[in-house]
Amino acid sequence: MNVAERHRFILSQLTERSRASVAELARSAKTSEMTIRRDLELLESRGALRRVHGGAVSTLLSGVEPPYAVRAMVGGDAKAKLADEVVRLLNDGETVALDTGTTAVAVAQAMAGHRFTVTPLSLHAAFALSESEGIRLLVPGGQVRPGELSFYGETALRTFEDLRYDTFILGCCGIDVANGATAYNLDDVHVKRTAAASARRIILVATAEKLGRVALGRICAVEQIDIVVTDAPQGNPVIEDLRAAGVNIRHV
Repeated sequence: MNVAERHRFILSQLTERSRASVAELARSAKTSEMTIRRDLELLESRGALRRVHGGAVSTLLSGVEPPYAVRAMVGGDAKAKLADEVVRLLNDGETVALDTGTTAVAVAQAMAGHRFTVTPLSLHAAFALSESEGIRLLVPGGQVRPGELSFYGETALRTFEDLRYDTFILGCCGIDVANGATAYNLDDVHVKRTAAASARRIILVATAEKLGRVALGRICAVEQIDIVVTDAPQGNPVIEDLRAAGVNIRHV
């Protein structure tokens, strides 16, 4: 396993069992206990776990979104492929609202070399977009949530109430037909919902594990979503339900 694979493996083990020993993790990952201890030290610094004698315990609560720094450590290649497909669906010159999250940052990076007017919902995406000469960057303002660096509050909401976009690129914490697109943080949900209402079309981008998951706050109904870009395999039951509901599915 490389570093990202080990981190993903460690987090998955703690999700399943809440606690794991260094010896168990090293044996399963086929690496040294010293390497695992270094991994645990880094993951602890990012809020993903707490080290205890001989191992680690999870600090991630059920039904709560993992910290941004943890999510940014995994799935980089998959997110980059999703981002490339999303950008292929845009036309140069479009006005775009771009959601929060690690996949949205990958989309921001994939926009390099194109001409868009973009309003990002987070400073993470804004920093990525600021490096591209072809991007006209409109920052919404408002308060900023620590870690996620997402904009929230009345100032952010007014931006999306006053402006109109060709496309909203929506990242979510969960998606299914019955509940639509959902997210964990309610401050973020309000901004996402207002951004969705400001756009002519919605492109939702989701890694496979988000399909069928339901988070606390509802962003929008499935009927409002035009396209879903995902790395879930053909035949996934949630994808088939979305397709039956009239959503255009793009697999990568």
